[in-house]
Order: sequence, then structure tokens, then C-alpha cells
Amino acid sequence: MASKWTHLGLATILFATLLSLVNSYSITVDAHAEECFFEHVEADTKMGLTFEIAEGGFLDIDVTITGPDGAVIYHGERESSGMYTFSAHVAGRYTYCFSNKMSTMTPKVVMFNLEVGDAPHKATGEKEEEVNHNKLEDMIKELATTLKTVKHEQEYMQVRDRIHRSINESTNSRVVMWSVFEASVLLVMTVGQVYYLKRFFEVQRVV
Repeated sequence: MASKWTHLGLATILFATLLSLVNSYSITVDAHAEECFFEHVEADTKMGLTFEIAEGGFLDIDVTITGPDGAVIYHGERESSGMYTFSAHVAGRYTYCFSNKMSTMTPKVVMFNLEVGDAPHKATGEKEEEVNHNKLEDMIKELATTLKTVKHEQEYMQVRDRIHRSINESTNSRVVMWSVFEASVLLVMTVGQVYYLKRFFEVQRVV
């Protein structure tokens, strides 16, 4: 029983620790600007980047992930959203950059999450209890990853819903304004034609 409660307590602590390793941000990238973030990790550590453009222009931005040795791990141009995971090939500082240099005047609001896993265990000659303990950790990590993915998708769905609602409201307003403009033009043309015909027949009578 004590072992059971020990495992349960360990699972709770480890689960909370994994959730704390997810860094959620919301930033504004000005036109002709670039914002970068850094993470120092050990080799073979699993890392991930999930992002969504919430506001600004055509909802696009350039994304680049660079390793400590200067190698470009990922590069995307004019992306609205994305999810990219990888394992650190070497230990050091990894850089995530969002570039809005292609925009002339419109800033972009970016929501993103940086996920950093635990450094891999390199111990050898583990006992059976330690092996079971590691299996429990792996199961908790997998569960935590799934929950984080669901949470991120919910957040991004809310952002997409807000963006689409804003676009629909803007489109609806433009349609209404255009309809009013068309109705006004038709009314003016009708009044003008009636006035012109009335004047025409009055002139014909006088002659």
C-alpha cells in the first residue's frame, strides 16, 4: 500500500512538473521586426513549438528554429499556424524566431507555446524497480503530452473562432453598406429619370 501511494504521489509531482515545462506566450511583432526566444537544453531532449497568428494583416508570419551550431532546424514562410517537434541534436541554446519583416505597416499578434521535455536518462544497470519507475514516468509523460495537445488545440480553436467571427462581422458590415449604397444610387437614378421625363413632357406641351 505504501508503495502504491508513493507511486501516486510521484505521478502527481511529475505530472505537475511536466505541465510547468510548457511556456505559453502572446506577443506582438511589429512591421519590419523580428522577435526571438531561447531555450538551453541537453542533447536528445524533445522540444516543440506550436503557434497561431491571432491578429494582423493576412494572419501570416515567418518562423525559424535554429540550433546552437547555427543549423536551421525549421523554416516556414507566411504561415498562419503550425506545430513542429524535434529532438535536440546537440546540447546548447536553441532559438525560435518570428519574423514580420515582409509586412510594410501591419503588426502581428502571435500566440505560441514552447515545450521542452526532460533530458534523457543515461544511467545503466537499472534495477527492476527503477525500470518500472521509468515506465510509470513514460506513461505519465505520454498522458501529459496528450493533455497539453488538447489544451493547445482548444486555445487555438478559440482564437480561430474569434478571427472568423471578426471576419464575418466585417464582411456583413461591408455587404450592408454596399446594399445601402446600391439602394441609394437606384433611388437617385429613379428620381432623376422621373424628374427628367416630367420636364420633357412639360416642354413638349409648351411647344
